[in-house]
Amino acid sequence: MLGCGGGGVGLRYRLTLATGLVECLCFAGVVFGWASLVFVLKTDGYFTDLCVNRTTGPNSTVETDCSGQDEQFSLVFTVTSFMNNFLTLPNGFIFDRFVFFSTTEIQAELGLCCLCVSLSLIALSMLLFPALSFIAVGGILFLITNIQVGNLFGSHRSTIITLYNGAFDSSSAIFLIIKVMYEGGVSLRSSFLILSVCSVIHLLRTFFLMPNTHIPYPLPEGFTYGVSPGKSNSYNVEEIEKTRETGMTSEGEGLAETDDMPLQPDDGQQSEDSGKVASFRSCVQSWFFLWHLVWLSVMQLRHYLFIGTLNPMLNRLADNDSALVSQYTNAFAFTQLCGVLCAPWNGLIMDRHKGKPLAPGETDKEADLRSSSLSLFLTSLQCLLFSICASSPLLPLQYLTFILQVLNRSFLYGGNAAFISMAFPGVHFGKLYGLVMSLSAVVSLLQYPCFALVKGALGGAPFYVNIALTLLTLLAFIHPINIFYHCRKLTNQREDMAGGAAITLAEAKM
Repeated sequence: MLGCGGGGVGLRYRLTLATGLVECLCFAGVVFGWASLVFVLKTDGYFTDLCVNRTTGPNSTVETDCSGQDEQFSLVFTVTSFMNNFLTLPNGFIFDRFVFFSTTEIQAELGLCCLCVSLSLIALSMLLFPALSFIAVGGILFLITNIQVGNLFGSHRSTIITLYNGAFDSSSAIFLIIKVMYEGGVSLRSSFLILSVCSVIHLLRTFFLMPNTHIPYPLPEGFTYGVSPGKSNSYNVEEIEKTRETGMTSEGEGLAETDDMPLQPDDGQQSEDSGKVASFRSCVQSWFFLWHLVWLSVMQLRHYLFIGTLNPMLNRLADNDSALVSQYTNAFAFTQLCGVLCAPWNGLIMDRHKGKPLAPGETDKEADLRSSSLSLFLTSLQCLLFSICASSPLLPLQYLTFILQVLNRSFLYGGNAAFISMAFPGVHFGKLYGLVMSLSAVVSLLQYPCFALVKGALGGAPFYVNIALTLLTLLAFIHPINIFYHCRKLTNQREDMAGGAAITLAEAKM
């Protein structure tokens, strides 16, 4: 049963979960509904000054070439997606050290207001760059804040984390709603003003349904937060972690340390060699972190390039049939709604071992990692299939591409957050999450050169770029394979130790 407390405490946990879900669904990842928004922006005439008339054919037919407009829209999305991830690093440090829920509110509000201004003035199309960047940064802060809510629900922790990431993905459908409203006569400015007014729920949730410190894991008995008259709701999380650090013993003591990240319990976990919390530097220098970064970066690049170039791709495959492009754009946006339904499947895969007895000598951390290897492998496989379908020039096949894309994206980001929370100490979660997102953002900048290459040297044919990206996704399989062999190595070590102990005991009896 979800929830760790009874009565009012359990109700508050559930309200925190539900309101956080609404927050992520409505605000967190709206910028990834870019395909719907760019359709409206083109209709409204943004960056039309970059379109040029060209005379072609023996009859001197005049055609309008808007490749410059497409390239500018691609650059807007490239900058926005980069800011969405890159600024996660400083935000992660702030998250680990300070309470920043008000900062989240300010950034989201600023982004929405800026976008309202830019959308009301077509002549100032360049304001789309800062406007969408502010919304992206505010959205990722919502996600980081809400990920820790999973700590309230014990054995369902990974499921809750992936659920929030799925809500983040599904929020991209907000731009579909705005597109439909626009086609019904509601202006873009009015739509974003409505969205700004609705964001008042963040303030209420911050004061009444969120703690003023981190949510520790495992959760202390009777943990409460929010406005509770007559009760103290202040928990010294650092003190809790320090107590665990000095009072916890390693169940896997005696295992040889490998080149991979030492398996440490969460929040105040101890490395096996020193009995202390692993340093942030040691986490970053581990093979786990390196291969996880590669795993995230290559798949994220494939997704960003697909989303950023979806509109020109559909125009090319549909021979510039505006009605057909609108139909496929709506289909893509509708599939994004399913992200919140797909993501918990990944959490269930990661949590499938919870409640089952551990193998002799196995720690909870080892069991979590062993369970995560299957999730990471399936995510890599989904991305490979998605990339193959996206490379096809068959327009009807793109329906399957849309399904694979939303399934893979929900697994990708949910698995990313869940893996970092289980493989590394919780005291470093914000910094590590921010660092891996920031570094992957640098890789994602390659989407713009790829787009320019397709529009320029390749003459609009993306076949060779798609093949290269499909081959690049094969690197993602290294991460789950590395974890699988790491867990097998630990199992063999336990068996060798058990065998050695049995022999020693037998010799002692002789």
